[in-house]
Amino acid sequence: MTNPATRLHDAGQSLWLDSINRTMLSSGALARYVGELAVTGLTSNPTILGHAMAANHDYDASLRRSIDEGIMDPQDLVYAVAFEDLAAAAALFRPAWEETGGIDGYVSVEVPPDLAYDAPATAALARRLHDEAGFPNLLVKIPGTPQGLTAMEETVAAGIGVNVTLLFSDAQYLQTAEAYLRALERRLAAGQGVTVPSVASVFVSRWDKAADPLLPRPLHATLGLAMAKKVYASYCAMLSSERWQALAAAGAHPQRVLWASTSAKDPSLPDSYYVARLAAPETIDTMPEKTLLAFADHGTFGELLGDDDAAAERAVAAVAAAGVDVDALAESLQRQGARAFSADWAALVDAIATKAATMRTGE
Repeated sequence: MTNPATRLHDAGQSLWLDSINRTMLSSGALARYVGELAVTGLTSNPTILGHAMAANHDYDASLRRSIDEGIMDPQDLVYAVAFEDLAAAAALFRPAWEETGGIDGYVSVEVPPDLAYDAPATAALARRLHDEAGFPNLLVKIPGTPQGLTAMEETVAAGIGVNVTLLFSDAQYLQTAEAYLRALERRLAAGQGVTVPSVASVFVSRWDKAADPLLPRPLHATLGLAMAKKVYASYCAMLSSERWQALAAAGAHPQRVLWASTSAKDPSLPDSYYVARLAAPETIDTMPEKTLLAFADHGTFGELLGDDDAAAERAVAAVAAAGVDVDALAESLQRQGARAFSADWAALVDAIATKAATMRTGE
């Protein structure tokens, strides 16, 4: 018997899990999500890693082993331990990766968010993380800041898959798509293969969390969906362009749009509010575990998104008429997101440094 999650997958949308921890792997929960809920990929970020690693003792044995192997830097310890979980998850998703020819079945690991505005350092670390992973179905997450997009273009041009994160607006998405096209065109001109995977992660519910306090009640929970629909229309237009068709003929796969931040932040909304309204073929929805389970239990979805953004334009215009500068808010949300991830990453590294110091002294 199918459930709403598998039906959404059958409609053409990939379901990824926006969570990872050792218990999920050791208990078999992630394997069940793959088998029963059609989950085909996974994302992580500093907040997720922090909750998983620093909150309990599940990772102590891995930390001790890494320390015994001579890893001293706390950030290197974080990645060494994270890659153990990501490798195990990647093995579960490997069949999806193989069956789709590398279109689906990925896990993601993020460069330190404090590099969001340092293109050379981001590109260098992305290459290092890719080389250290040891499995093919990995995407390196790079923030979609202007400097991050420079690093993303260089990383894709080097043949390394990228998950561009912290995108909010249609303009930010189009800049990301342009950087991806340029990178593939560079590879094509150099006689290199153009089958380099990428996803563009567009955050949705954070729009409404920021805008709703400034808007009249009838406009609540409308901006995030409207911005997502504008992005999807641009995505469809890009796929039909002659420029993309030339790359596709050479073997390129689309840079798929990924809906992120799809849990309902407003408790008055249904728990699967965004998931139900973002069903679209050839896209990805990455969900926290709680949202995934809720949708699989009682979620519904209606018509799939189309490439007409007229209704979305009207919704954005209504928000703007109510006094919200949407373009400025997009830039603010991206900056806030980068700062929040940087703070979470710093807290995680500090916590691991403290644990490692305690282990080394034997206390």
